[in-house]
Amino acid sequence: MAASAEPCVGQDVWNGTEPESTALYLLNVCFLKTAGVWVPPMYLWVLGPIYLLYLHRHGQGYLRMSLLFKAKLVLGLALIILCTSSVSVALWRIQQGTPQAPEFLIHPTVWLTTMSFAMFLIHTERKKGVRASGVLFGYWLLCFLLPATSAAQLTLRGGFRSDPFYHLSTYLCLLLVAAQFVLSCLVDHPPFFPEDPQQTNPCPEAEASFPSRVTFWWVSGLVWRGYRRTLGPEDLWSLSRENSSEELVSQLEREWTRNRSAAQRRTMVRAARKKGSHGVETPETEPLLEQEGGQRGPLLRAIWQMSRSTFLLATFAIVISDVFRFAVPKLLSLFLEFMGSPTTPAWKGYLLAVLMFLSASLQSLLEQYYMYRVKVLQMRIRMAVIGLVYRKVLVLSSASRKASAVGDVVNLVSVDVQRLIDCFIYLNGLWMTIIWMAICFIYLWQLLGVSALTAIAVFMSLLPLNFFITKKRKQHQQEHMRQKDSRARLTSSIMGNMKIVKSHGWEGAFLERILRIRSQELGALRTSNLLFSMSLVSFQVSTFLVALVLFAVHTLVAEENAMDAEKAFVTLTVLTILNKAQAFLPFSINSVIQARVSLDRLAAFLCLEEVDPGAVDSSPSRCTVGETCVSVHDGTFAWSPEGTPCLRRINLTVPQGRLVAVVGAVGAGKSSLLSALLGELSKVEGSVSIKGSVAYVPQEAWVQHMSVVENVCFRQKLDPLWLERVLEACALWPDVSSFPAGVHTKIGEQGMSLSGGQKQRLSLARAVYRKAAVYLLDDPLAALDAHVGQHVFNQVIGPSGLLHGTTRILVTHVLHVLPQADWIVVLEDGAIVEMGPYQELLHRKGALVRLLDAASHPGDSGDGETELTTEAKDPRGSAGCERPTGGSGSGRSMKLVPGKDGTTSEAQTGAVLDEPEWAGQPTAEDSVQNGRVKATMYLTYLRAVGAPLCLYVLFLFLCQQVASFCSSYWLSLWADDPTADGRQTQAALRGSIFGLLGCLQALGLFASVAMVLLAGIRASSLLFRRLLWDVVPSPIGFFERTTLGNLLNHFSKETDTVDVDIPDKVRSLLIYGFGLLEAILAIMVATPLAAVAILPLVALYTGLQSLYAASLCQLRRLESARHSCVCSHVAETFQGSAVVRAFQAQCPFVAQNDAYVDESQRVTFPRLVAERWLVVNLELLGKVLVLAATTCAVLSKAHLSAGLVGFSVSAALQMTQTLQWAVRSWTDLESSIVSVERMKDYDRTPKEAPWRLPTCATWSPWPHGGEIEFRNFGLRYHPELPLAVRGVSFKIHAGEKVGIVGRTGAGKSSLAGGLVRLLEAAEGGIWIDGVPIAHVGLHTLRSRITIIPQDSTLFPGSLRTNLDVLSEHTDEAIWEALETVQLRAVVASLPGQLQYECAERGHNLSVGQKQLLCLARALLRKTRILILDEAMAAVDPGTELQMQAALGSWFARCTVLLIAHRLRSVMDCARVLVMDKGQLAESGSPTQLLAQQGLFYRLAQESGLV
Repeated sequence: MAASAEPCVGQDVWNGTEPESTALYLLNVCFLKTAGVWVPPMYLWVLGPIYLLYLHRHGQGYLRMSLLFKAKLVLGLALIILCTSSVSVALWRIQQGTPQAPEFLIHPTVWLTTMSFAMFLIHTERKKGVRASGVLFGYWLLCFLLPATSAAQLTLRGGFRSDPFYHLSTYLCLLLVAAQFVLSCLVDHPPFFPEDPQQTNPCPEAEASFPSRVTFWWVSGLVWRGYRRTLGPEDLWSLSRENSSEELVSQLEREWTRNRSAAQRRTMVRAARKKGSHGVETPETEPLLEQEGGQRGPLLRAIWQMSRSTFLLATFAIVISDVFRFAVPKLLSLFLEFMGSPTTPAWKGYLLAVLMFLSASLQSLLEQYYMYRVKVLQMRIRMAVIGLVYRKVLVLSSASRKASAVGDVVNLVSVDVQRLIDCFIYLNGLWMTIIWMAICFIYLWQLLGVSALTAIAVFMSLLPLNFFITKKRKQHQQEHMRQKDSRARLTSSIMGNMKIVKSHGWEGAFLERILRIRSQELGALRTSNLLFSMSLVSFQVSTFLVALVLFAVHTLVAEENAMDAEKAFVTLTVLTILNKAQAFLPFSINSVIQARVSLDRLAAFLCLEEVDPGAVDSSPSRCTVGETCVSVHDGTFAWSPEGTPCLRRINLTVPQGRLVAVVGAVGAGKSSLLSALLGELSKVEGSVSIKGSVAYVPQEAWVQHMSVVENVCFRQKLDPLWLERVLEACALWPDVSSFPAGVHTKIGEQGMSLSGGQKQRLSLARAVYRKAAVYLLDDPLAALDAHVGQHVFNQVIGPSGLLHGTTRILVTHVLHVLPQADWIVVLEDGAIVEMGPYQELLHRKGALVRLLDAASHPGDSGDGETELTTEAKDPRGSAGCERPTGGSGSGRSMKLVPGKDGTTSEAQTGAVLDEPEWAGQPTAEDSVQNGRVKATMYLTYLRAVGAPLCLYVLFLFLCQQVASFCSSYWLSLWADDPTADGRQTQAALRGSIFGLLGCLQALGLFASVAMVLLAGIRASSLLFRRLLWDVVPSPIGFFERTTLGNLLNHFSKETDTVDVDIPDKVRSLLIYGFGLLEAILAIMVATPLAAVAILPLVALYTGLQSLYAASLCQLRRLESARHSCVCSHVAETFQGSAVVRAFQAQCPFVAQNDAYVDESQRVTFPRLVAERWLVVNLELLGKVLVLAATTCAVLSKAHLSAGLVGFSVSAALQMTQTLQWAVRSWTDLESSIVSVERMKDYDRTPKEAPWRLPTCATWSPWPHGGEIEFRNFGLRYHPELPLAVRGVSFKIHAGEKVGIVGRTGAGKSSLAGGLVRLLEAAEGGIWIDGVPIAHVGLHTLRSRITIIPQDSTLFPGSLRTNLDVLSEHTDEAIWEALETVQLRAVVASLPGQLQYECAERGHNLSVGQKQLLCLARALLRKTRILILDEAMAAVDPGTELQMQAALGSWFARCTVLLIAHRLRSVMDCARVLVMDKGQLAESGSPTQLLAQQGLFYRLAQESGLV
């Protein structure tokens, strides 16, 4: 820019003898002119090279030469010409002999080079695809504002009259710069060839100009749409590639692997050095070294290396923001100095007001830019860590899965990941707050001199207290997390096994256990919150003590001790910043402590043992006929590297195409052998090799929460003809035909909407559809009845089945299929005792013959079939019962036609936001509410707190705020006291009352904050209890239709929000709300004119909050629902990871998880930028209030005292932060209160009948005999479905043993469910000893009936609590029951014996052992009625006979209902009931029924009994 005609010379400018006020010195024309000339070039030359380096590394294609670029080019050339002319004129005048000051030549030369550099940047930006430049925006703004200010002052003083050329060139330069600034506010066209692919709904940030990006106005369209209507998936922006899970997880995984490998190398080096220094091996130190150096450190370094560039850029922004933050107190000091000087011209006051406004605005903009960058970084880290955890889930070894639980993993991805990323916001607070404090002390030194040293002494004396509080809080925080994990684990187990819990009437016992853990959890949280309150108030007290001691020492010690307005209120402003630093420090420390705990947990999980990819030598190529396909040579395997081997010296060779049957007693190692072939076990020695692809059917069927066709195809291309053959062979067509949407019917989570047989056949169909070379089948016939089991074996597994020609290794207890096997392997105690063809083993008369002899009994070995036993689970109806089983071929084809194309991969890997139309029967998913949170939700929370406690909290906050206002007003009166000889006569009185008011404020703050947090714990406890009582008493159908992930999300994430977030938001709202009232009152008292600005600003604040709140609540709900999908998928994969690995489907599952996480973040990103939109606009509006207060003070300068002005302006500065934080706290509270809304999701769901009725207490011991009578009994699974059981009438006499048989879906288990009222009767009823069970409380009924189900379930806790859930029996009785089921020796060998801790779902025990423990649990109940519902499906025939004998001795005088598991079991029953299609078809003794040659006779024929 052209220089001014007046150089900076003269006495008025550089007069060192006459003192001049700071305000006059900093605001003289020479200073302004010098700043206007040098600041813009310095800005560009400092940032320009860094910006060029950034452009070089982050190109986005190139831009076409648009009209905007041409205009910038023309204006830039004009500026270069103008600067060149200024240099030329200066040189020409020097040549003409006219004296010229150096600045006339230097200034335009500097501007010429800088303008040339700016034009180079414009050209580079076009080549790199930059459409809106922030660096050049700032440059043109500085080029216009600073020179324009000095030029305006020179114009007022007539400085341009002496030199018309410089007059015209200056104004022309300003005009061109203004035009460039306007153009920099526009956005250019998109790149011609963009590097990122075109997206369907791109984020509008790319289309936004720089001012729009800075103020986040590009979000306004979304906010407005959210205000006018409900936001839908189409409104959410697509994620860019750099923010996608695939990209982010790969980065973090790469860094994690590299850092962990480096840490392991360092560990080995340290171990080697220690070994060398001691001369002996010290293997016991290696795990410790691994733990210290190989867990948290590598993960922390990996996250840092992934995020450092973004974090450092954000840190740079917050540092610059702090420069403007500390400029405000200095400008306030100058402003108060101006107010105290009656001769200073008014324009300097207005200029100071504008500078104060600009400094505060720039501080806000830079701070919010920091928040935006860190929030986006949080989102990226969240995606990456969740992806890393998910990938770890897919490679966990069996031992690691047993050490972890589903609830633990859900907590990792919901709670721990959130706490880890939360620390990024507070991380800089650990060091920046220290710098803030140092700068504050420097300010205080300048204001008060040596007295400022007392502030340091006071602050340092309080630090030990705060460190002690922080250390104690960390301990309670860790205890809180441990209890939270324990509660999550138990809750997950209970919710996933609710049918078992309800069948036994255990809800009350488990509720008591959960609430006991919850009480301990809240106790730790309560102590932590009290310590937090002490920490927060201690910092507040330290700030007050600093002010009190400063003012006291200054008035007593200083020579000129008068407390004027500048000293008082600038000190208060500085102390406000100090207060923020001191308050921010405990947040930072607390956040880092929580993040460290969560980081340790994440690192410990990521360092768990993985499956050994080299354990099995696998080859994708298929074998030829006769070639060895599966071989194990001298194999010894264990469940963990340090564990005892479970398989020893295994030598097995299986040629291609063979059917190998693996048999043995319970616990012999049959399932372990298949796990060893899959590489799931730790290989101690030996070798395993498999040629060809593998398909695996686990013993416990695992199905996904997806449609039938997606479960069967399992990420493979859909072949309709092959799918039809597979479903037909697996006997699934009758079931599929009865489903509402056929093969597109969505299956409930964990297959809860299917029966046990349906789940097993679906699991088998998944394996058959794969067309693998090797099939590992772990007892797939156990859950099937004789007819269906024979059909499946013949059509799928047997020599003429679909799998003929493939290699099949079949673990089975069904002994009658052994003659059809090519090879038989007999296991005992983890070793192969014999193997060979069936006839050969018979002639040996070895282990196989002993098994057959143990199974032989009146009857044949062909009775080894089992059948479906869990029809009560089936809400849709099983085949042949609730819905017709027919279905022609054309009907099947129609069912198989997919909605769009012939593949399922897209539907499986793409997480759609809306369910397809064919999703089948609706499930009890969380309904997403629309609009803002209703007022009833706040009332619900307040009622949970209690009205008296609410009023008491408000009273405490009012008291402390009154004390705060009085202390500030008292200080203004102190500052206006008259002085005599530099001293104030009433200083002692003023200081004493000021100190008293401050103490009252501190005490009120502690009491109010502590009461809010304690009230929040009380409300959280009550809401959690209500959630439990809303969920647990729900009927069993609710749990079949509701996904476990959604339930766990309510009990983990939503509960955590109510525990921690809502009390903290209420605390913030009350603090800032009452602070807002104080600030408004202060401004109104001091400068009434400012009321003209306050009222419109409050209206604008309210409008912005209303616009934002509706969108935020909807986004919060969508985000919570999407997060539930992520949790459900992680939990589902954790349970089925062995199947996923066996099918080598890790990549599709990873892609699906990435899609779920991406969809979740598609909601998170709009929410976080909408938050920035609100905050930026609120803060900018708040800065207008500062401008209004200072402008009104200048206008009323003659009528205002300096003390009142300082009181008003400091309140305005405080109100800016207070107002926007009050609105933000209210909005955050509204978004968090959504968790209360979600915790009430289930309060209107139907509930079961009462657990206990008063009338039952008056009865004599009931039932006394055990007589059962069904009278025209009928039930249905849902009101809209037909009767599943209808017209059933029969009577069972007391002590009678009755068998119930029938084909799959005949309604056998439905009768058992009706007897314990899992399903209520739709017609008729059931009487026990003459009492209708509808008139009996559910727990009274269920406690008098013992039911032994098919699914063996154990819960987290000791063996004793699993065996005696209600704590009713002695240890001696428990040992007696264990001895009866032949488990006494096994339990006695366990660590802790009865106190041995069971893993989730009993994964540290075999399936047979779990079933035996469930039988022992049933024996302890000693009821008059016993129901055996597939209780022995997982045990070998010999053990079954012994168990039947034990049951006969324990329940000899009981009424027994034996639902046929193996048809031989009902042959000794007094009577047999034959069910068919939901009706009682036949009834009589086995001999009579066989003689009738009806349905029972046909079933006996199919089982080989006749």
